[in-house]
Amino acid sequence: MTRGDFGPSSNFIRDIIEEDLRTGRYGGRVHTRFPPEPNGYLHIGHAKSICLNFGLAADYGGQCNLRFDDTNPTKEEVEYVESIKEDVRWLGFDWGDREFYASDYFEQLYQYAVQLIKAGKAYVCDLSADEIREYRGTLTEPGKESPYRDRSIEENLDLFERMRAGEFEEGSRVLRAKIDMASPNVVMRDPVMYRIIRATHHRTGDKWCIYPMYDFAHCLSDSIEGITHSICTLEFENNRALYDWFLDRLGVYHPQQIEFARLNLSHTVLSKRKLRRLVEEGYVDGWDDPRMPTIAGIRRRGYTPEAIRDFCERIGVAKANSIVDIALLEHCLRDDLNKRAPRVMAVLRPLRLVIDNYPEGQVEWFDAVNNPEDPGMGTRKLPFSRVLYVEREDFREDPPRKWFRLAPGREVRLKHAYLVTCMRVVKDERTGEVVELHCTYDPATRGGEAPDGRKVRGALHWVSAAHALDAEVRLYDRLFVKADPEDVPEGQDFTVNLNPNSLEVLTGCKVEPSLAEARPGDRYQFLRLGYFCVDPDSADGRLVFNRTVGLRDTWAKIERSLEKKGG
Repeated sequence: MTRGDFGPSSNFIRDIIEEDLRTGRYGGRVHTRFPPEPNGYLHIGHAKSICLNFGLAADYGGQCNLRFDDTNPTKEEVEYVESIKEDVRWLGFDWGDREFYASDYFEQLYQYAVQLIKAGKAYVCDLSADEIREYRGTLTEPGKESPYRDRSIEENLDLFERMRAGEFEEGSRVLRAKIDMASPNVVMRDPVMYRIIRATHHRTGDKWCIYPMYDFAHCLSDSIEGITHSICTLEFENNRALYDWFLDRLGVYHPQQIEFARLNLSHTVLSKRKLRRLVEEGYVDGWDDPRMPTIAGIRRRGYTPEAIRDFCERIGVAKANSIVDIALLEHCLRDDLNKRAPRVMAVLRPLRLVIDNYPEGQVEWFDAVNNPEDPGMGTRKLPFSRVLYVEREDFREDPPRKWFRLAPGREVRLKHAYLVTCMRVVKDERTGEVVELHCTYDPATRGGEAPDGRKVRGALHWVSAAHALDAEVRLYDRLFVKADPEDVPEGQDFTVNLNPNSLEVLTGCKVEPSLAEARPGDRYQFLRLGYFCVDPDSADGRLVFNRTVGLRDTWAKIERSLEKKGG
């Protein structure tokens, strides 16, 4: 991939890299990494990091590793590893032969810990997790030193070796760095380096019963792999001092940690812990539920990798956290799908329409443009017959002013076909519900234009009843009703802001016959309705569509308003 694939827009990280290249730091190399923990599915926030790390490496002729920081076997699974690899590939990136795991370095990390013990910079501590927290102090008060802080090097070496051998119970001992319990940076108050965990690791099995903490393993994995620029989000800014401390005390190769603002998106949560809750407590139907902000979820909903990359480029790289309006993400998606999605006709809430003066048994075939944005996509044939389906909401028995759709005595255009006039309404005698419309058509208006020049403003989509395919359509909306899901009354949590109408399932929908060839993942614009994607649940002739996004573009309206004000 080239620089042009992801946009050359400047930012402070590019400025740092270009200065390093100018001065010859790291020998002119650029080597980044994307280092997920395999304890859940990736989300749209990770997509920003993926695009940044892989994109920078591509732009500067460097390399980017995919490294799994798999240091906690109680939360990690092979399923998550495979999903992460699928997501990165789907976004358009390739790590080649550079797939690594922190667990690849467990022995080396253990030896580094021994080296720090021998240097008097680490010790085995018998305090419990709660006691360690209590001893740590607060932001305004220094911590207290552990009573085990001054154990001899020999005793610490012996205890650490016995921890590895499995002699002690889980939670009974940890290895801590000996730094400064009075440091103003709480992270530096003798952080834990190793803890005892009796769990089977997805790669090393039961070989280990002690596991390195993220902060210890992460910086040393960067060092071992020769990373030049270790790019992470702002919540790790305070941890940079610890990153540097470990590398400096061990005297090993030292990458540069650079922090940038993480993505915060309105109307959603981007905490893996909260997303896991949504899955495990049944608020959604799995990690790939199309309402989820996971990459698996938005892929299933019908998002394109091009739209995600465009979005990540547009929001840029900043030093301060902010919230991005989800309308921008939807705008990027519409912009992309408008160019690539074929147009088709579908009726979600069918109302039967009979053309009384159209010959029974006759079928005409009309040419329909597949995508006016791309003439190369050609045309398709649409069947037209005496009995059609139209949208129930396109008819009003008592229409309001400026109603340009069907009503008694009103003439409308059927897209690609004829002008028709509603003459009679049939209702269910019991409920009074409209069940059928009877219309007449003007044979002289083939193609939808009147030869006498009369203007008809309403244009409706439709499908031929005899040729229509049955479909299920899932209408997805935003998962949360508030832009900030964390804005909750005291004593409640983010789940109170879940949108009870985030999913509506419609059965008995009718779609045009060309969709018989539709396959899972195919994307379409349903005329006048929005963009839709074929769901993987489609099989054996069953068609299931997910609404990807509606046609209304609120972000485009905002941009136009700003342009007018600026002008």
